[in-house]
Amino acid sequence: MAETFDSSVPSIEFLRERARRRMPRFAFEYLEGGCNSNVNLQRNTAEIREIRLQPYYVRDYEGSNLETTLFGHTYSAPFGISPIGLQGLMWPKATEILAAASKEHNIPFILSTVATASVETVSELTEGKAWFQLYHPTEDALRDKLLKRVEAAGCPVLVLLADTPTFAYRPMEIRNGLSIPPRMSLRNIAQMVARPTWSFSQLAAGAPEFKTMKPYIPKGLNMKHLGLFMNKTFSGRLSVDRIKAIRDIWKGKLVVKGIVNEEDCQKVVDLGADGIIASNHGGRSLDAGQTTIQALPKLVETFGDKITVMIDSGLREGPDIACALAAGADFTFMGRSFMYGVGALGKRGGLHTITMLKRQLQQVMEQVACSKVSDFPKHRIDP
Repeated sequence: MAETFDSSVPSIEFLRERARRRMPRFAFEYLEGGCNSNVNLQRNTAEIREIRLQPYYVRDYEGSNLETTLFGHTYSAPFGISPIGLQGLMWPKATEILAAASKEHNIPFILSTVATASVETVSELTEGKAWFQLYHPTEDALRDKLLKRVEAAGCPVLVLLADTPTFAYRPMEIRNGLSIPPRMSLRNIAQMVARPTWSFSQLAAGAPEFKTMKPYIPKGLNMKHLGLFMNKTFSGRLSVDRIKAIRDIWKGKLVVKGIVNEEDCQKVVDLGADGIIASNHGGRSLDAGQTTIQALPKLVETFGDKITVMIDSGLREGPDIACALAAGADFTFMGRSFMYGVGALGKRGGLHTITMLKRQLQQVMEQVACSKVSDFPKHRIDP
């Protein structure tokens, strides 16, 4: 595999700044935003970076290996791409770009129910290796139709979304008309005109749509009625009965995303889930909640021998991945970092960002003399 790396943007912050200059403001703010005052959005990353690692400089060391086995598949690195809705709004064909890059680099890609590429398209791009995140439908009939399509597409892992039981209060999205129902203002149109690369790319790609959901959406809906339809179609709150029903249907690996306390974790363990992702939806749902890195150690201590414990929310760079692994996570996921890459570099953005994160993580492992990913907890300096 030929590496793709652009030395002019060698960090996530450089990618973020270039993406900001290339994306319309409303699209960039959708990517950037948390909820309310962005308190938990900021704390997520800050608290990950409070973790300290112990290096060892005078010991035999034969090098490091990033490979990580997860649910029977050996990935080339201990990180994957989180599910993100409306990716194609932020950058045209972003879903397809990242799915293809994940296949090239052999890392997991999670497709959102409300992404802008269909599960069939993404399965083809990843040769059946993509995971699928399910927003729970209100009607069981739609749930079953989606599960059959996901199974037919060959997705090995189903991720149930738990951390969005209600639509969050996101001031920037409300101001920009990206709430439910959405609207397009003259200000947003002016922002698109000011970003010609994005605009021409979007014109070539076509208007973003909820491609997986498209067969179930009545034709001819305007933006307002489409928003109302999507609002009525999904019921975000999970329950024991809902998880059990899906566990009975789904024969592949089952992961519940958004678990941050022991009571919920015990329930999903009892229901036969294979893994959890400690997540607070990237700080986009609850400002007053705890960060995921704060919740992680207790979950690992109590359930680490019973279920695979993963994490997302707040991770940005390679050292953040190392810190999360040192805190006990079996695997990590990121969303915004990859979208910054695509926003900055377009079609090359996914490959560049994965290459960069691998290099960063490799450097941390070599610096602290960590031979394999599972050894990271041995390098954590206790607070």
